[in-house]
Amino acid sequence: MCGLAGIMAAAGHVLDDTVVTRMGAALARRGPDGTGHYHAGNVTMIHCRLAIIDLETGDQPLVAPGGVALLANAEIYNYLELEKEFPPGTYTTRSDCEAPLHAYVRDGLGFADALRGMYAIAIHDPAEERLVLARDPFGIKPLYYAETDAGFLFASEAQALLASGLIAPQVAERPRAELLQLQFTTGADTIFPGIRRVLPGETLVVRQGRIIERRRRAALPAGGPRAQGEEEALRQLDAVLRDSVTVHQRSDVPYGMFLSGGVDSSVLLALMAQLNDRPVRAFTAGFGGPVPDERAHARMLARKAGAEHVEVEVTEKDFWALLPSIAAAMDDPAADYAVVPTFKLAQVAAQDLKVILCGEGGDELFAGYGRHRAALRPWWLGGRALRARGTLDGLGVLRDERSGWRDGIVAAESVAGGNGRTRLQVAQAVDCADWLPHDLLIKLDRCLMTNGVEGRTPFLDPAVADFAFRLPDALKIRGGQGKYLLRRWLERQMLEAEPFARKRGFTVPVASWIATRGRALGELVARQPGVEAVCRPGSVAALFESPSRRAGFAAWVLLFYALWHRHHVLRLPAAGDVLATLAAPR
Repeated sequence: MCGLAGIMAAAGHVLDDTVVTRMGAALARRGPDGTGHYHAGNVTMIHCRLAIIDLETGDQPLVAPGGVALLANAEIYNYLELEKEFPPGTYTTRSDCEAPLHAYVRDGLGFADALRGMYAIAIHDPAEERLVLARDPFGIKPLYYAETDAGFLFASEAQALLASGLIAPQVAERPRAELLQLQFTTGADTIFPGIRRVLPGETLVVRQGRIIERRRRAALPAGGPRAQGEEEALRQLDAVLRDSVTVHQRSDVPYGMFLSGGVDSSVLLALMAQLNDRPVRAFTAGFGGPVPDERAHARMLARKAGAEHVEVEVTEKDFWALLPSIAAAMDDPAADYAVVPTFKLAQVAAQDLKVILCGEGGDELFAGYGRHRAALRPWWLGGRALRARGTLDGLGVLRDERSGWRDGIVAAESVAGGNGRTRLQVAQAVDCADWLPHDLLIKLDRCLMTNGVEGRTPFLDPAVADFAFRLPDALKIRGGQGKYLLRRWLERQMLEAEPFARKRGFTVPVASWIATRGRALGELVARQPGVEAVCRPGSVAALFESPSRRAGFAAWVLLFYALWHRHHVLRLPAAGDVLATLAAPR
């Protein structure tokens, strides 16, 4: 895992190499184990490395005979299998990232179709005079670009593009509205005008600093559910999960997992315990106060699996101390309160490990959310549109409450429908298009990579997705519960997990923590330029003092946005804890 950045100069332009150097410096924390540089023709690239596989000879760029050069932020899990497809001696390293390099030389722009893994890849092909960018189908690894008069810029993080000095740190209105109402932004456009995402599964071809071609590899299979009996489905589920976890454990450094005690992470624990000779290292976050704490349940499961269990308490003190640094890491913003425990877990895990397996994707592929169950019901039985109400809707806070913030969701619904898909599959596909890559996976990437840890997601594997997405609806949702088949598998493998027990969802007590300093905090947030621009005078302080649960969550979103805007738009550093940072002069 790593960070990469680069520029292809436009025709008639010569760019100062210090531009790429500044971009690389902004990514340095993603790759503390080394730096690689590349320059040929009108292309300059830089790479910072977090060494996971082939610690000795895996430095980048990797260059094939003929001069094709590759930089990657990637883990290619089927690299051993792909190596067998080439003549002996083709590979010159043991790096998993040699696989896409040689696949490109052999297959051209279709090279990514052979890859099983997570990746953001940049390839310069001097003979064809083109730059090729590719991102994995689920968007596990990030990749951004900007087309400027001077040339085409790309990087693993949006803030590296801002560090180039060629793009102004401004805020676009529609993505800002999405962030405040949805907690994430949709589609290719980021919150920064001019900076766009390479979409999940997309391959871009760039020549003379301009995009000339786009291709897309789908994350989910086409078509409706396949008819399948429960016993056969359980057998196939066991096979695809074991295979995925096996290849996701390929590493030359120690690895562990995040264990919440929920279904998805319990499935990973059961599989890892069976597939490893050594005890699994499992990290669990917990909270004191008025929210469910899963540490006791996770502790019991870890003991059953023979795992080494590390419990990490996330306190109110952590919240105030860490949040400015978290907002600084979340350059592509997602106001998901799970960033707080994820960041703290990564800090602790980084003391011993470089790789963590996580359960992201289980809810999306096996239909675990309440909104998935609602999608199966007609409106007169409680069915409703996905994300029909925004966080700040009707609270009297926003200057403009127009409904344009749902446009991206509506567009995703339109693309997801058809091909015989059920209403449930459409709801799942919409989540996979935006919520998963632009909230959950951004959160995972930034929180872990800021702390020098790689996050791996075995559920987000092509074989798992092809199997799970096309399960009959009745094997996903039954008896008012989602993830039915996954629960049945877990019931057989680890009955102690109580997979069919009713459990409350994962909650972080941010509203309670904010309430302890509501008056002072509300006044500080209200005075921030980013908040003043979107909120009515006098409304923010009142929101922070309100005892309602909904107001507390809305206050969290505005607090996160205030800190994010200070750092990424006003370009102000964190000045200590939350209150000190917000009170610091501008």
